[in-house]
Amino acid sequence: MKIVIAGAGQVGRHAAEVLGQAGHRVTVIETSVPVLRALDEAVDLKSLEGNCAQAEKLLEAGVADCDLFIAATSDDETNLLSASLAKGVGAKKCLARVHHSTYFSQRGLDYKKHLGIDELLCPQFITAQAIARTLRNPGATALENFASGAIQMHKFPVNPDAPAVGKALPALNLPGRTRIVAIARGEETFIPGRETVIQAGDVVTLIGATGTIDNARKFFFSGKPKRTHVVIMGGASIAVWLCRALKKRNFAIRLFETKPERAEELAEKLEHVTVINADPTDPAVALDERIGAADAFVALTGDDEHNILAAAQAKASGVGTAITVVQRSIYIHLLPHIGIDHAFSPRSDAVREIQRMLETGPVLELTHIAEGKIKLYEVAPTSRGAAIGIPLKKVQFPPRTLVAAIQRAGGATVPGADDVIEEGNTLLVVGHHGIDKELRNIFVGK
Repeated sequence: MKIVIAGAGQVGRHAAEVLGQAGHRVTVIETSVPVLRALDEAVDLKSLEGNCAQAEKLLEAGVADCDLFIAATSDDETNLLSASLAKGVGAKKCLARVHHSTYFSQRGLDYKKHLGIDELLCPQFITAQAIARTLRNPGATALENFASGAIQMHKFPVNPDAPAVGKALPALNLPGRTRIVAIARGEETFIPGRETVIQAGDVVTLIGATGTIDNARKFFFSGKPKRTHVVIMGGASIAVWLCRALKKRNFAIRLFETKPERAEELAEKLEHVTVINADPTDPAVALDERIGAADAFVALTGDDEHNILAAAQAKASGVGTAITVVQRSIYIHLLPHIGIDHAFSPRSDAVREIQRMLETGPVLELTHIAEGKIKLYEVAPTSRGAAIGIPLKKVQFPPRTLVAAIQRAGGATVPGADDVIEEGNTLLVVGHHGIDKELRNIFVGK
């Protein structure tokens, strides 16, 4: 595919490297000549000096017939404008990287629709959501995160004295439209039916709205969860996203920021968080604030080495879970050896999202729920599909297949039996391996 990237910073450069190595034809537009020169020496691609917010520069870069345009400069407004211009001159798909929540959360205006942009990408948001899932469900494995965090999937082990034990699925009365889409029992993993009874020791895979997943957890875990004490180091935007993701959960959060002005701003913005103007790696501060007694320590500064050392120090002092963010993903495989439990790379997370955009076709395999047996499919229905315009309960699906989520213009939801599929929806379907053709016939047409 032909791909044009505007901006050769951390995300833009990493995207160029990964996509170039995958065989795509990549062109990079960048204002800095030294940055372009360094990129040319490292990656086999076409580079162009100039301002990506000018239509003539986009045309010179070949945007008019490119398959994907990625606006990844450090400036949100430049990215939004250049992505809109790229769409206007002929790019098939356009993605704009944004930092500010006003744009990504679509507050006051649907920026994507208004500007004609296909996707907005916020690496800090993606990584913050991944960290939040790790903290919210330390005993669960997050499989995928869909629709900008609105729909999630998680695995939960079933405790022997959990309320769900001995009950068939219809009797569970799970919150909202939460669904059990798979159960692992011993060596077998299967898609459950109405007659399936939950047993102690099962591992259930649930899908549901973000707000209902935590409520559903109590059906499989007995007892009241204890309050989790989290220490966050660094007050950048990723920390704000993380604090908001943990709001109204059973968390006590202390956020440490060394800049007084930023600490004051965060204290006003995050009322549910205790903001402290100090460095938690300072031995005196660590002692006074009892950092070692925290359940989790999350290092979120912009300095990889400082994050790594701080997380390792916190782990050594007794913190239960040490988490760090690093921009250079080359560090990640080394961190378990020094006691760091989890590491995340925003730029790597961003590139994975970009790679997903390059996948084409009306039926795509997203992930395995059970390796080689049960899969999660993404389906884009068309007007020719037999399932269009009729309730799900009347659709003739392959055995043990279910529509787990629907994404529409107004948001995403877990559907019920009376929901109707329309052209333009995006579906998440759980089914057995090899049903691609049947799904295509049902939703897309022969």
